[in-house]
Amino acid sequence: MTQLLQTVVLGLLIGGVYALMAAGLTLVFGIMGIVNVAQGAFLVLVAMVTWKVWSLTGIDPIVLALATTPAMFGLGWLLYRLVVVRVRQSTPAMSMLLTFGIALTIEGVLNVTAGNRFRSATPAYFAESFHIGQVALPKAQVYGCAAALLVLGLLYLVLNRTWTGRAIRASAQNPSGAALVGISASTVAALSFALGAATAGTGGSILSVLYPFFPASHYDWIAKLLGIIVLGGMGSLRGAWVGALILGLAETATATYGSPRWSTLVFYAVILLVLLVRPHGLFGTRLREDVAT
Repeated sequence: MTQLLQTVVLGLLIGGVYALMAAGLTLVFGIMGIVNVAQGAFLVLVAMVTWKVWSLTGIDPIVLALATTPAMFGLGWLLYRLVVVRVRQSTPAMSMLLTFGIALTIEGVLNVTAGNRFRSATPAYFAESFHIGQVALPKAQVYGCAAALLVLGLLYLVLNRTWTGRAIRASAQNPSGAALVGISASTVAALSFALGAATAGTGGSILSVLYPFFPASHYDWIAKLLGIIVLGGMGSLRGAWVGALILGLAETATATYGSPRWSTLVFYAVILLVLLVRPHGLFGTRLREDVAT
């Protein structure tokens, strides 16, 4: 029983971090209809910067999210205004190619400047745990999940308690109606892309502590994040959170009762089974498309 409880707790802690990472990706898709393939590269970029600053100064990597999050918001805004806006009205395939190009550029820059080898930040509490009875809570995962939940809470407040958030949600639910009441689609899209990049600011700093990484590991991360939002339903923040928790529980349960090598396979098997029953995901909505012949 203790082992099962330990597995569930660890799965929820990791799932909370995954939820933050996936929230930015599904937010951009829900508003702009763009699958931002560069999101994984954003995470690795921030993780690399966090690791470098930590190794030079000793500042806690998770605390560095206070700097990396607004920095990534600014980078996201800049990338949208300079690059992404040029394909805003193009086909989804064109936007995917563009963001994939951004990801490859980031990977190339990191390879040249930092080298293609694994790194990981290991603060003083890295090997320490809190204990509640017989259940151990690794401090790194607790702090990482707490930071992720804090940012997710702030994102929820922005989307539901501010005029900016209402404009974003209006554009996602009814773009034509939002335009009729004076909401600028371009401004909302820029804000959404910037917010999505900002979640990678916190997520990347947490990643630097919890997982080893190197420049090309962004492929693994974007695969995980796409799996989460497909499982939860494209464009659904609630679906991203549920999908992330499922991934966290699947990984820890498989590692505990089987082998860590099978954890990712089990998660994708769950996605396959869900999509056979609900092709639009757990919380996705069916869309009717009228085709004139």
